[in-house]
Amino acid sequence: MRRAALLAGVVALWLGAPVLSQSAAEKRADDPRTATEYVVKPGETLGGIANRVEVPRILIIEANGLKAPYLVRAGQKLVIPRRRTHTVKDGETGFAIALDYGVPWSAIAAANGLDPKTAVKAGQKLAIPTIAKVAAATVPAPAPTASAAPSPEPTASAAPAAKLPPDTKAPRFVWPHSGKVRRDYSPRGKSGWHDGIDLTADKGDAVRAAAAGKVIFAGQGPKEYGLTVIIHHTGRWTTTYSFLDKVTVKDGEAVKQGERIGLAGDTGLATSPQVHFEVRRNRVALDPVDYLPAR
Repeated sequence: MRRAALLAGVVALWLGAPVLSQSAAEKRADDPRTATEYVVKPGETLGGIANRVEVPRILIIEANGLKAPYLVRAGQKLVIPRRRTHTVKDGETGFAIALDYGVPWSAIAAANGLDPKTAVKAGQKLAIPTIAKVAAATVPAPAPTASAAPSPEPTASAAPAAKLPPDTKAPRFVWPHSGKVRRDYSPRGKSGWHDGIDLTADKGDAVRAAAAGKVIFAGQGPKEYGLTVIIHHTGRWTTTYSFLDKVTVKDGEAVKQGERIGLAGDTGLATSPQVHFEVRRNRVALDPVDYLPAR
């Protein structure tokens, strides 16, 4: 028990969360006024839950995608949308902020009355909306492409530790394209590091989701990536698909494994049609080949 408590303290410090005694942690978890998830009890109504958790009923409806007449059932888990804010840091982009919180930039822009195409400014305060079934996700930093030198990581502020979903094992990924690996993954710290793999492709080939999930970015990424789609999966896992000629999904869209999410291209710094593919867990780039089935 003592060892477990010590490990819990170390993990809390690593995540940047305050270390609480067991009784304090349990008390906070049981307090409906601070809960970010609520399990419906027999006989409860949505209005009663809204009063109990002290969050407007309409926000709970929107966060969970509930439909009229807004009935809830015993055992149902509801996302409770606590207000989150983010202060933009120098050099930060909307792209990085959206990926860091696992919320489409279009949704953040809409919540703040901004044009999604307008650049954010240092010191600007943004409200981060809660999106149904989309947990805090990871942020891919620009990776060197087939023709590019390493570029600096964008500055990104992690979502509060209390908002992170539990870590899980990797989903069962499939190859996003049948092309051969033309460039391998290489970890950071080595010369010519590369955050993913590049697959040969013909322009216009279908690029498919490696696992089921929700699209948290779809559009023009940093210049190194070109047109990009990023999908958030279970736990803290994301996959990134870049160099696309066309994006065929939208922010916030749920996709199935194998579903087409774009067409292969040569955007960004690619010198020929190909697919750049990344697998990340908790913001860390991993070798995709380790998580894909053998060919």
